[in-house]
Amino acid sequence: MVDLTLNKTTLEQKFGIIVHRFVSLNFEITERKTVSKMEGLVLEEKDAGDWAYRGEGARNLVLAYTGSSPSFVGKVMRVQKVPRVGSPGSQSATALSENERVLWKEIDGIVSCPNKEIAAQLYVEHVMSPLLGSKYVDSGMRVLVSREFLESIEKNILCERPAWRVDAAKVDTDCDSALLMSDHSLFPGTLKGVPCISVEIKPKCGFLPCSRFISEGNAVKRIISRFRMHQTLKLHQGEISELSEYNPLDLFSKSEDKIRKAINDLFTTPQNNFRVFLNGSLIFGGLGGGADSTNVVTSEAFEDALKPIIRADSGQRTKNFLQLVSETVYKSGILDQLLEVQKLDNFDIEGAIHAYYDIISESCPVCGELDDEEVLHRYTSLHSIPMDKSLKIVKDYLVAATAKDCSLMISFRPRADGDLGSPYNEVHLESTNQTFDYKASFIDLDLKPLKKMGEYYELDKKIKTVVSVELHCLKCRKTVMKLIATIEGITSIVLDPSKSTVTVIGEADPVKIIKKVRKFRKSAAVISVGPPKEEKKDEKKDEKKDVSYSTKTCQRCDVWYVIGEDYYSYCSIM
Repeated sequence: MVDLTLNKTTLEQKFGIIVHRFVSLNFEITERKTVSKMEGLVLEEKDAGDWAYRGEGARNLVLAYTGSSPSFVGKVMRVQKVPRVGSPGSQSATALSENERVLWKEIDGIVSCPNKEIAAQLYVEHVMSPLLGSKYVDSGMRVLVSREFLESIEKNILCERPAWRVDAAKVDTDCDSALLMSDHSLFPGTLKGVPCISVEIKPKCGFLPCSRFISEGNAVKRIISRFRMHQTLKLHQGEISELSEYNPLDLFSKSEDKIRKAINDLFTTPQNNFRVFLNGSLIFGGLGGGADSTNVVTSEAFEDALKPIIRADSGQRTKNFLQLVSETVYKSGILDQLLEVQKLDNFDIEGAIHAYYDIISESCPVCGELDDEEVLHRYTSLHSIPMDKSLKIVKDYLVAATAKDCSLMISFRPRADGDLGSPYNEVHLESTNQTFDYKASFIDLDLKPLKKMGEYYELDKKIKTVVSVELHCLKCRKTVMKLIATIEGITSIVLDPSKSTVTVIGEADPVKIIKKVRKFRKSAAVISVGPPKEEKKDEKKDEKKDVSYSTKTCQRCDVWYVIGEDYYSYCSIM
């Protein structure tokens, strides 16, 4: 005889599971109905007021729905941008090139795509989703939009966009559709009154390349992360005002301590790599432009905003939230698959660029610049491989580039005490004794244009560091030399007192170089980051020019204190 009695706890657990599954099933049914309703629907000027600015990247604006239509609740829209200056016509800007159609011909329907945006959607659906896992990827759906709708959107959000973004690009009003996606800053199927919080992270490249095609002059890439090198370049170009402490290698390390450090570093210097949303509204990070560092005012505001989510005393909520994020990244292992996709780049751009020039049927300018026979042979061997292998090398590189540039969204919903049933993954935060449901998604999985291969190669060459620092005397020079010499991986240090510059070459982290020099001179600045150049020897000039500078100690190094006699107290024994 079977015992059909159930205790109260078991009943509550089973009821909780049923409720959660009902909410999730209802959410899925709503999604299916939404797809069918989208057919034939066109957004007009009157609908523009229901869409609010959420953020933007290089190619798209992101708008969040604020209206009440069931078809759009819980959705965001990606609207294409177009450069303000020197922009090509819409046809040439959106259509796939002939070489791109050959490259991606295996994707169903991509060859006959009318524009690049639909091709990009197919790319996410048929390439990135299988690689990263369909449960982590939302390919979205297209919705028709009128020119009047887009023009109204442009006017409505103008004052919310960062000034430099406005100067660079505007809404492409020639587009006839936009991409509609789930709003991953909201937890799916959440009941009213239940708070949710989401974090957006740009992980960046999580490995060091080891391709045999990396030249000796660029060997620094084997030991310093790409993100760290580009930080120095961005500082020089004025794109950021402060170097980030974040290192992607920590986030991808599978080490709990290093992952925690990476999340804390992202919070300290978020730039555009770390944002937090509460119930769909941004509470930390920048809109489109990013924020270089987190100040006291921002920290206090964020701490206060966490009250509905984190049960902790004031001053401890931020710490516990960052712990929640780091534990989720560590325990979920979600970045493992992303790293595998990034590692499809196993030739590095220094190898893939040769395959690229074969695909576009142009002579390789890279090989034309090489003098060393052994090195030339290594690269020219890539030009003798079959075309299908060249296509695979470039295709894998571009897919890896997508994975290196995407964002990870993790949304959290706190469970009520005693609620043990949920179809979602869970993480327990021991410090506050709270359990959270979480859902992770990869977004911004953009199809990279084939023509960017040349840009990637040019950017990759910028790895030498030149620092501007005042060198007025011998003591200045000795101090700077002593500071820089303590950094590992430096093969050459050249000081030029006449120009007040220090040129550093070798496998050294540019971030460490500038930080070291600024300990001596806070005004020190990066002049350039680029490849080391071979200096041409002039046979006529055997003698080096002597650079004259003061042999005396300069005023800033030689500080004298003048103190009056009244300052000293004399004692006398009588």
